[in-house]
Amino acid sequence: MGTIWSPDLDGKSGPKYQRVADTIRAAVDDGILQCGTKLPPVRELAYQLRITPGTVARAYTLLTDEGLLQAEVGRGTFVAEKQNRVMDDVWSRELHLQEAKDPHHVSLFSPRMVDVGQVSALREAMDKVSRADPLLFLNYPTRDAYLPVRQAVLQWLEGHALGPLGEADVVLTHGGQNGILTVLQTLLRDPQPVILVEDLSYAGFRRAAELLRAKVVGVAMDEQGIVPDSLELAIRKSGAQVLCTSPEVHNPTGLFTPLKRRQEIVEVARRHGVQIVEDDCYRMGEAKAPSYRALAPDMTWHVFSISKNLTPALRVGFALAPTGRSQDLRRAAEYSYFGLAQPLAEVTRILLSDPRTKELAREVRKEMAKYVRVAVNTLGGFELVWNDEVPFLWLKLPAGWRSAAFTRAAEAKGVQIRSADEFALRDGRAPNAVRICVNGHVSLKRFEEAMQRLRALLDNPPEQISV
Repeated sequence: MGTIWSPDLDGKSGPKYQRVADTIRAAVDDGILQCGTKLPPVRELAYQLRITPGTVARAYTLLTDEGLLQAEVGRGTFVAEKQNRVMDDVWSRELHLQEAKDPHHVSLFSPRMVDVGQVSALREAMDKVSRADPLLFLNYPTRDAYLPVRQAVLQWLEGHALGPLGEADVVLTHGGQNGILTVLQTLLRDPQPVILVEDLSYAGFRRAAELLRAKVVGVAMDEQGIVPDSLELAIRKSGAQVLCTSPEVHNPTGLFTPLKRRQEIVEVARRHGVQIVEDDCYRMGEAKAPSYRALAPDMTWHVFSISKNLTPALRVGFALAPTGRSQDLRRAAEYSYFGLAQPLAEVTRILLSDPRTKELAREVRKEMAKYVRVAVNTLGGFELVWNDEVPFLWLKLPAGWRSAAFTRAAEAKGVQIRSADEFALRDGRAPNAVRICVNGHVSLKRFEEAMQRLRALLDNPPEQISV
């Protein structure tokens, strides 16, 4: 363990897993457990405390999600470095402040948009809303009030292969993550629901599942996405009701699932009555294949947002119900949060209805692509998955580097990236790889300097031998 630590649960109240988590949290706060300290294996601590391994595992998972602990596949669980204790860059002001104070520091945790004019467009839309009918600011939102917004969303989606789609199928959400949660609230009914995700997958699927007390089971992947035979086996073994997947732009690997594979996955899901939740939030350009909703409109729930095309600041997303299920999805949204604030919905309507906005989205893609090409030019000698219209890259590390060690070394050089471990299930296996996001808030020159620092690390893996 590297330190003397004798946990004691006596005198603490609440569920056992929470008491274990509180004890570890207090030990970290008091300096008893220092950054980098390795915690006991789950079974060892369970034996010491005379509780079940599952209780300890749940406590470790809770603290890992908080960012207090860091799980490294094959090595164990450690107290995380303080600067890494954030669940998501989206929520962390510290990262933005650190960048402003230290030009050497660049956060590549999550994509950050370039401004090609959308800030002015938003200000213009907000100015129009500020002069709107006063009742807009005094009434609860209603379905009828949202009708023009839903129609604007349909206009925005023209040309996308999404199957039969009417304005009634569109539900406005507070960003893509809220869209996923709302869909799962609509779908999950069993006392112990089970959700399937790719072995490496967007952490938001797991976060939503945890809130709904659902079990998450991983499905094996290959270079084309979910393996149909593995999906069949996972459904048979788990009795899962829902598959959450990102076929167009897989997060974090950037992989694309081709049409034939999608058709095979639909066939398996249909055979077992499994609903598909399709996360399309990372797609910035045109789709390369028909969506699951186009292939199976009766069983697919499609979620997308404007966060990667225009701005994540509005926190506006959209969930599309399958044919015949729009009323269920609307009910879940209304029972949960009533709907978007009417002024925000009106800003969204103005923005999506403006013919200039699609041109802005194209300009965003062009500018973000410049950053991607800088990264490829610098790191292209290594095993890299990238696409001009995807705001992140997936880097498989060369021999000599483990992903957790590489992210720590990069952090020491002022570059923050995400390890593959952060996208794996706790009991899953993660490759030695990292996700590198585009940061359009820094200049191309500064971004290139960050890539060069990563390149220097890749060219010089550590040579020490652990004993």
